[in-house]
Amino acid sequence: KKPQQYNMAAQTSTTNTTQCKPAPKSSSDSKPCAGLNCKKFATTLKCPICVKLNLTPTYFCSQDCFKLNYRLHNHKVHKPEQERIKRENGLKTFKLPRFEYTGKLRPSFITPMRTIPNNISKPDYATTGIPHSELRARNVKQIPIYTSSDIVGIRRACKLGREVLDIAGSFVKPGITTEEIDIAVHEACIARKCYPSPLNYHSFPKSCCTSVNEVICHGIPDCRKLEKGDIVNIDITCYKDGYHGDLNETFIVGKPSDIKKEYLALIKDTYDATMNAINHVKPGVMCRKFGEIIDNYVKKKGLSVTRSYCGHGIGKLFHCSPNIPHYKRNKAVGKLKKNMCFTIEPMINMGSWKDKTWSFDNWTAVTVDGKRSAQFEHTVLVTNSGVEILTARTSKSVPLWWEIKEEESDKKEQDANN
Repeated sequence: KKPQQYNMAAQTSTTNTTQCKPAPKSSSDSKPCAGLNCKKFATTLKCPICVKLNLTPTYFCSQDCFKLNYRLHNHKVHKPEQERIKRENGLKTFKLPRFEYTGKLRPSFITPMRTIPNNISKPDYATTGIPHSELRARNVKQIPIYTSSDIVGIRRACKLGREVLDIAGSFVKPGITTEEIDIAVHEACIARKCYPSPLNYHSFPKSCCTSVNEVICHGIPDCRKLEKGDIVNIDITCYKDGYHGDLNETFIVGKPSDIKKEYLALIKDTYDATMNAINHVKPGVMCRKFGEIIDNYVKKKGLSVTRSYCGHGIGKLFHCSPNIPHYKRNKAVGKLKKNMCFTIEPMINMGSWKDKTWSFDNWTAVTVDGKRSAQFEHTVLVTNSGVEILTARTSKSVPLWWEIKEEESDKKEQDANN
């Protein structure tokens, strides 16, 4: 909606709408104008959309000031309220699908798919939901070896993906919905002028995957509130100027003391297995080798590896050769060479390795026994002598649970409440 379509609501017909009339500073009725960096006092002119949405009235000093600030005001004030109303209305009519659920988690209302501005470059499936370029490449067994120019592009996409995941992770807390996390991801991608790769990929309806508790992968963000004691994996992929960058991490909801010890151990062991496999990346290693490394490690911990999903090549395509299974005795084809790019992303379960898909959404994969699952993922590049983790954590990344000092966390929480 264009700012010019709206006129400020005035309580009197004699008010000057083009110039502000500063009130005495001692006046109890004087209000500062809501315009960005506007130092004038507001008149009786109210934002009509705030009135319509029953929000606290927002006052501006003039029509010109309102028009100048409408876009920012709409984004910060109106949109969150409109999203909240949309969620509430959806929850009122939501009916739980009939399904033999394997664990305690239940789905909730999913809001409609969001749009991406036209000025952001998009993959070929953004409109139709069909990744034609990937489908054409399925019969090509040769593993892509990227040029220096390609690697610059992939590295940029991975850097943006890391930034977006760090933003998403900072939202994780009890009471937040995965829908709200998805909104944050969507807006962070737009702010960086990149496309959230999951959006409309084979018709996936959201900008990221959020997999809670027994969900192994491909969880769809919805209106269920995260609860203290949950674990949640957030999977981010960004598409920038023709290249994808993919990563994910598993977060705890609450403090480490709020989470059962076996769930904390699951997350730590999954991270260690992932990093252990990544440390073995170098030219000459067979693609099937990583499954052996990961499987042997987690079996010693009494855990299992999901076999239905694997790591994959990435770059110009979201998914391509090579396949990187995470279990031993797999039949992956290929030997690593310099400038190959792929993901390592084991999904580790506390119980059976087998999975089941929620048939009513055809995406959400859960453990067959309802026990919890965790995952970590990095996009890696094969170098002359080893590996470069293109999605590596930074000083701004959300601390992993074993990096959290609960005393500092409690203090921050108290400061936020005050």
